[in-house]
Amino acid sequence: MSGVAMSSGSARPAPAPDDPSLLARAAGGDEGAWRCVVASYAPRVFALVRSRCRDDDLAEEITQAVFVTMAEKLGAGGYDERGRFEAWLFRVAMNRFRDHARRAKRQASPVDPSTLDAGADTRPGPGDRDGLPSDLARLREALEALNEADREIVHLRHHAGLTFKQIAEVLQEPLGTLLARHHRALAKLRKVLGEPDEHPNAEHAS
Repeated sequence: MSGVAMSSGSARPAPAPDDPSLLARAAGGDEGAWRCVVASYAPRVFALVRSRCRDDDLAEEITQAVFVTMAEKLGAGGYDERGRFEAWLFRVAMNRFRDHARRAKRQASPVDPSTLDAGADTRPGPGDRDGLPSDLARLREALEALNEADREIVHLRHHAGLTFKQIAEVLQEPLGTLLARHHRALAKLRKVLGEPDEHPNAEHAS
């Protein structure tokens, strides 16, 4: 299996089609099919995890683990959600991040748990703010005003680029509930940032 080389960029290549034959070829050891799947999805998985942990090395490690899990599931026939590969993959990514966050909170870890967006107080210190553009620092602080569940929705939508239907599948929540929560989360972010609510109407499931 080829490695997953990532960077901190936010480029989002067009996803590969959720094509059972492509996934079957990747599972069977077809390097071309595997590279196609990785090239299509790894940057978005990395962007999602990086938005949560704020550490390039850790995001790379978790992204690698996600694709190892994907390869194992495909190879063992453990993937059976035909037509929902993208949602399945990002559910794996969310679970891997949650696992790491729980371990970091339970035991001493070389990764400072304060850098994890996992419900602990993650407000950046003065040194962190000095090293960030002011808008980015303000956005991070605004995100910390959300609860963990709403932050997940925002990250899946705006970093992973998933549709609301896919996010509903990832989080296994009713679509209507998720849309309402996303709308309230954005309204809260705009309020914290001092910006007007530009989208007062209900959002579409896209």
